[in-house]
Amino acid sequence: MENEDDDPIIQEIDVFLAKSLAEKLYLFQYPIRPLSMTYDRVTHLSAKIKPKQQKVEVDVAINTVSPNYCRSKGEQIALNVDGACGDETSTFSTKLMDKQTFSSIQAASNTSRYAAAIFRKGELHVTPLHGLLQMRPSFSYLDKADTKHREREAANEAAGDSSQDEVEDDVKQVTVRFSRPESEQARQRRVQSYEFLQKKQAEESWVHLHYYNIKDSRTELERQYLLCQNTNTTENTELMKSPSEYLEMLMPPCVEEETEKPVSPSNVLSMAQLRTLPLGDQIKILMKNVKVIPFANLMGLMAAGTESIAVMRCIQQVAMLVQGNWVVKSDVVYPKESSSPHSGVSAEVLCRGRDFVMWKFTQDRWVVRKEVATVTKLCQEDVKDFLEHMSVPRVNKGWEFMLPYDEDFVKKHPDVVQRQTMLWKGIQSKLEKVFSLSKEDITPKKSEVSSAQPKVIPGDQLVNIARKKAKEDHAQLEMNLKRKKEQSKLGSSSLTVLADVHIKEEPLSDDEAMDTSTCESINNGLVNGIHMDESSRDSVNGLITKGERELVSQELKEFVTAIFSKQYVLTMRELKRLFNLHLAGLPPGHILFSGIPDKMLQETVLSAGCKQILVPFPPQSTATPEEQKVFALWSCGDAFDKLRQALLELFSKGHRMRRNHIQTQLSQEFGDGLSKQQLDKVLKDCCVCYGGMWYLKGTVQS
Repeated sequence: MENEDDDPIIQEIDVFLAKSLAEKLYLFQYPIRPLSMTYDRVTHLSAKIKPKQQKVEVDVAINTVSPNYCRSKGEQIALNVDGACGDETSTFSTKLMDKQTFSSIQAASNTSRYAAAIFRKGELHVTPLHGLLQMRPSFSYLDKADTKHREREAANEAAGDSSQDEVEDDVKQVTVRFSRPESEQARQRRVQSYEFLQKKQAEESWVHLHYYNIKDSRTELERQYLLCQNTNTTENTELMKSPSEYLEMLMPPCVEEETEKPVSPSNVLSMAQLRTLPLGDQIKILMKNVKVIPFANLMGLMAAGTESIAVMRCIQQVAMLVQGNWVVKSDVVYPKESSSPHSGVSAEVLCRGRDFVMWKFTQDRWVVRKEVATVTKLCQEDVKDFLEHMSVPRVNKGWEFMLPYDEDFVKKHPDVVQRQTMLWKGIQSKLEKVFSLSKEDITPKKSEVSSAQPKVIPGDQLVNIARKKAKEDHAQLEMNLKRKKEQSKLGSSSLTVLADVHIKEEPLSDDEAMDTSTCESINNGLVNGIHMDESSRDSVNGLITKGERELVSQELKEFVTAIFSKQYVLTMRELKRLFNLHLAGLPPGHILFSGIPDKMLQETVLSAGCKQILVPFPPQSTATPEEQKVFALWSCGDAFDKLRQALLELFSKGHRMRRNHIQTQLSQEFGDGLSKQQLDKVLKDCCVCYGGMWYLKGTVQS
């Protein structure tokens, strides 16, 4: 605004809208050709267009006498494409590759914002573009050579089979199948398929064109149509608008294009689009994708501020409780109008079979596929689909439920567990009538009853038990050493070795766990919902082997490195949320599902080159001490490391700052070498602006 007087208007130019070529004007681009090498002087042999699809093909001659042209290669290509005998359908009539075909693709589907302009005699004439096309070399002749090669092979095979014509053909059974009605989702996938688009393009016939050189008289005549034919300003009132109307024409309001969005695959889920939907639809789509999930992980995928009561109300409408975890309902996976892709049976039959599998998992952690197929009378492929939704196969044992028993959820929500138990009793009565189940099938064995509700010892409790036992051993050791010292009366000359027992907060081994009185009551068949035998007791309460622990650490470190290279600064709460999102995208049975404690995640962050920033939160902050932990990538190897580190150290004195204060402090350290672009870069990496103040990411208190 201050420099507005220093920028006077030098010249005013009249702008005219030419419409003579508005529906016929195309702009051709040659992205693989340099600007200095145009095709103006190259002979154009033919041209054709499909107007509706805006598809153009142009044949351009190749200079076969150029020293850069390899004649032997040209003859070989022509021989491969057309064969030894030439006819009217030959691509290269001279038995030499003497031409090249250029095919177009649309550079922009909406060209309403583009125009071609000519400046002449102080006037600017603008013509809207009808199409914006990029011309690239086409190698369709190679497809023709491949087709000829297959035809020759088929002819040779037919000649070899002709000697067997005397043998009578066997009578073959013909199976007649009727195609079922196409669903709307299947129709959308078919319309978006490559085969459908190719077929649609082939339906429109080519319109042959005649090419005129840039210096041809006809070209000069057509170029005159780029000028507005009526330049009388008194009669041409189309652009005579008021300032507000003209401004609205230049900057029209944003209107969302009503284009049909392609159907995303079932295994692709955009969390940004998902959170625009109502909470019930969010949970339904999420459960349809993940199939099985603990309630704690589900809350981690919800937006910040979502109430657990609302989530609990919605999850019960689309999922059932199995071993403390939520499994999506069968009617959500198989809607009414759907059918099996393997056997073609109806959705109702599939739902009954899947409900039977879910009910079996409420009785035991293991299910045998053969038994399910015998009861449900469904094909092996359908039964395998049911089991893959909620379990993983184990060699010589069967299918084990995918997740461990969630004891915490069962203890916190007894009312929900009771309600789900009543629902399962109703489903059980229906299954008895449908599949004619016997009492032996319904009543689980004693081992199954004990395994249906496995006893889980939390890791904190095991640590406390072990720590208490270590203190008792320590006290006993000190007492023995003191007694021995008194008896020997060696005084200061005696050397006493006192063994300190250092207990780390890590999972205990099997022997240590079995020494406690609490662990003795664990069922021998199930520990935390996992079957174990005497030969493979290498996992108690999520304990994994040394090799698996190294693999978990490697996977976790890769996740932390990748996330901090993008975010730079994260709070512990945001890091856990992103980790839950990462888990939701992993395949079932991944090594990270073994259970990652917060301490292990924090140690991985610190070992990955990050530091904890001690941000002084305000006293009225409602964030917990765990949520107030802020971690930052201290060094990433770029030119902004020192500037970023200085910025992070400033926030150790206060949780919010103004931009001018930050700029003053950093300028004192880096001098005049600090530019606005550098400051903007580090602020964008590490901070967010809220109410005119800058905060570290994740520390803004609403």
